[in-house]
Amino acid sequence: MGGERAPLLEVTGLAKAFGPNPVLRDVSLRVAPASLHALLGENGAGKSTLARVLLGMERADAGAILLGGARYAPASAEEARRAGVVLVPQERTLCAHLTVVDNVVLGIEPLARARLGLGIRDRSRARAVARAAIALVTADPGRVPLDARAGELGVADQQLVEIARALAQGGLREDGRLAARLLVLDEPTSSLGQSDAARLFERVGALRGAGLAVLLVTHFLSDVRAHADRYTVLRDGRVAGEGDPREIEPAQIVREMLGRALDNARASADTRVTAVSEAARPDGGEVVLEAEGISGVKRPKRASLRLRRGEILGIAGLVGSGRTELLRILAGLDPRRGGTVALRAPRGIGLLSEDRGGEGLMLGRSLAENVWLSPRAPRFARPRSLLSEGARWIEKLAIRARGPEQRAGELSGGNQQKVQIARLLREDFDVLLVDEPTRGIDVASKAQVLALLRDLARAGKAIVLVSSQLDELVTTCDRIAVLRRGTLDPPRPASSWTEASLLLEVSS
Repeated sequence: MGGERAPLLEVTGLAKAFGPNPVLRDVSLRVAPASLHALLGENGAGKSTLARVLLGMERADAGAILLGGARYAPASAEEARRAGVVLVPQERTLCAHLTVVDNVVLGIEPLARARLGLGIRDRSRARAVARAAIALVTADPGRVPLDARAGELGVADQQLVEIARALAQGGLREDGRLAARLLVLDEPTSSLGQSDAARLFERVGALRGAGLAVLLVTHFLSDVRAHADRYTVLRDGRVAGEGDPREIEPAQIVREMLGRALDNARASADTRVTAVSEAARPDGGEVVLEAEGISGVKRPKRASLRLRRGEILGIAGLVGSGRTELLRILAGLDPRRGGTVALRAPRGIGLLSEDRGGEGLMLGRSLAENVWLSPRAPRFARPRSLLSEGARWIEKLAIRARGPEQRAGELSGGNQQKVQIARLLREDFDVLLVDEPTRGIDVASKAQVLALLRDLARAGKAIVLVSSQLDELVTTCDRIAVLRRGTLDPPRPASSWTEASLLLEVSS
């Protein structure tokens, strides 16, 4: 669509490696002025690294970038902003206790001269900058009150403020028009409902009409087909496909993302390893966890499930769909706004947190202390008993450590994950909620962790598994349910899914 125009952004032969691991390999793409260009790919494909290079957060090892026809190699995020390249990150970065004005001008506060050469914030100019930026992102000036605290706004309006702040960071001309030239949107609709997402893209369309180019990093193929002019797929750090998304079938884009055809090849017996075949499990297994119509403060909106003893139920969904929130509600850690949860498990329910460093483990304490940590454990333990218990689980789960006294923070990611699992197993919970168990660990450790989950299911544990790695869900689970924008679909047998069909479903 924009092929005849000189590109605003032209990337040629870009390469980037971290140590011996190449992340970007000969990447080239062209983004036309006032266009929306979608960047697609699985987790780990190189999308974030490419965005970080464009935003001055990383330096490329090879290749060239032209912005508006001039060489572009920002050494910092500040240089990128001065050049008119700005980012709206996937995670919210607003200060909830500050007003909309304060958030928009945060870091670029206009200053007024004062005595002794000191500067104080020029409130009237700050308000003018915020008003101009908000006017660019909403058709209704009163929709986002400038004096409202960011934490009082809805998720959709917070997203608009994020975009307004990015545009203000890129600079606004005296007449209030855009100085920013390229806006990078990282998964902007992952936490929005369909109506809010539609309104967001309506405003993005208005920004394009004002001359802004948009690079959209997303997993939602429906958003790409509805709004993008062009798309580029990255796979293993290389460009695997590009074109006009309205002229190419979604299945073709999925093939480009996965490198495999959208067929049932992965479901064949010689390539598939499931926990327990559905034919082998006795019918009518005991239901140990049942949730009906549950909803959280923001996510999920509505979710129902029944979990039987001896099965692994997979939850597939994009980041922001409410996967972690669902598990935390089931575990009783987060408030439930609606619905019912019935737990029929004498030994209770345990959660393996996706944030093992911040929530799952005490990284500064020993392996043995982390395994022992539990409200059921004695308040005081003899050091010999503590170390003996740690040593038992080191042997049982083949944890690679110097000994039970070694700090958890000194272990590899895979062995840290085993320590989390050891604590759950020591508690002997009937129901295990497992959130991203293979995130940030090596291939061998992934295989060990997934094999352990299958063994636990065979031993009669009931497991809910959340993973961004769709191939892990397909090869590990007995049933899989898709969580889309906060709503959980009914589960289907894992044998009816392939990795490609599951990707197509979660991104639709």
